[in-house]
Amino acid sequence: TGVTEEITDAIVKMISDTDPEVMEVHKVDKSDFLRFDLLLIGLSTWFDGDLQSDWGDYYETFKTIDFSEKIVAIYGVGDQYGYPEYFIDGVGILAKTILENGGTVIGNWPSTGYDFTDSKASKDESTFFGLAIDEDNQSDLTESRLKYWVFKVKKEYASIKTAIVNG
Repeated sequence: TGVTEEITDAIVKMISDTDPEVMEVHKVDKSDFLRFDLLLIGLSTWFDGDLQSDWGDYYETFKTIDFSEKIVAIYGVGDQYGYPEYFIDGVGILAKTILENGGTVIGNWPSTGYDFTDSKASKDESTFFGLAIDEDNQSDLTESRLKYWVFKVKKEYASIKTAIVNG
């Protein structure tokens, strides 16, 4: 529906000083994930917890990527009232695959302030694996959530890179 693209555009504006490269999942190759130390991945969750169709088509390949030494932050778009039992499930599906394949997931986000019953994106009872955006019901919070999440990801990434350099 274009919401994930709008959120991506907003994030790109916030990090334009880093000259990010934006790729659409239906155009990526497995090697594209290997070219970067830090990856920001955005997606929506459709219907009953399904990956958006482009991600669904790519997921079998995604599961074969070695994320060792990769740092990944994920943001997801969902509808907490229309699909409360599947809210941003796509974030959790990808996060768990990244972790199983040796990656590090940063940019975890508090689940307080959302009204949902279940989510594969739940890292624990109070935290999502990534940023949750609900443009259908909480669009007034999107800008502030994005700003804080981008700040948080930059800070966590710098901390990890510093630890690696000084380690």
